[in-house]
Amino acid sequence: MNRFERNLGFKGEAKIRYLDGEVQVLAPGEFVRCVVTGRTIPLEELRYWSVELQEPYADAEVSLKRYRETHPEAGA
Repeated sequence: MNRFERNLGFKGEAKIRYLDGEVQVLAPGEFVRCVVTGRTIPLEELRYWSVELQEPYADAEVSLKRYRETHPEAGA
């Protein structure tokens, strides 16, 4: 299942496996929660995540912030 497939009729938070370029829905739901901000992200709007950390992010800025926190050797 790729990220464009919808789970219509399922309420609440989805459980997702984050893969390269797509996601796999493990438990259906309407949204996931950004690990940094706590904001809900509707599945159809999910664009940023870490395969390594298995975490979703609200936007590119938050994703970069988290990357820098978890990879200090990469520099600022």
